[in-house]
Amino acid sequence: MSHAHSSTFEAAQTSAGSDRRFSVALARLGSAQKPASGVPAYTRWVNRRLARFAAAAAYSAGWSANAVTAASAALSFVALALMVTVPTTAPLGVAVGVLLAAGYVLDSADGQVARLGGGGSAAGEWLDHVVDAIRTPALHLATLIGLSAVPGIGTWPLLIAIGYCLVSVGQFMSQILAEQLSGAAAPRSDASGIKQSLLLVPTDNGTLCWIFLLWGMPSIFVWVYAAMFLANTVHAAVSMRRKYVRLTVLRKR
Repeated sequence: MSHAHSSTFEAAQTSAGSDRRFSVALARLGSAQKPASGVPAYTRWVNRRLARFAAAAAYSAGWSANAVTAASAALSFVALALMVTVPTTAPLGVAVGVLLAAGYVLDSADGQVARLGGGGSAAGEWLDHVVDAIRTPALHLATLIGLSAVPGIGTWPLLIAIGYCLVSVGQFMSQILAEQLSGAAAPRSDASGIKQSLLLVPTDNGTLCWIFLLWGMPSIFVWVYAAMFLANTVHAAVSMRRKYVRLTVLRKR
């Protein structure tokens, strides 16, 4: 590449990077998405698309990726604070579900904002993972505390919340460590990816957020929550076994 062509290319890149118009940012994000194959259905077809608009809006407003991460955490923890301090009612359930879902949208948007800014940093990725590592068990601990205040709820829903907390933390660490130790997962065909996305609906963080719309009806919520726990426990067991076998094979090579 000649010096003139190189200068022209660099100028174009600088121009694109400095243009913070919403429409330009949204168009750039259209070609800067993570692979979708095998991603749970809500995250794949709803959350990531909403996050694209949120990321474009945040970027055009001058927000950094870390600011979006902080906003995501704030929305989630406001929801958790409401769960442990306010008696369960139908309006509270709506507020909690919407806040959790909005927090999840921004959780997907922070990485997209980083890509718009030219790529994320190690510090930003660390912050994102730390927030997720705290938010993941905090949701189930807030559920435990909130349900314990419901008259006549019984002991078994509280045990489910404890079990769900342990499973979610274990699965989170399993996924993070497997990626670090063995690299990216093998690519899947689009057909198998769509099938897996649909099968993984009960394990989708977005699905978990929206079941809290039922928080104001504890007698219904606990059964839906228990079903989600069962599905996630089975999925975690299968997933962890697969990762263990893969790592064992890699070590023997």
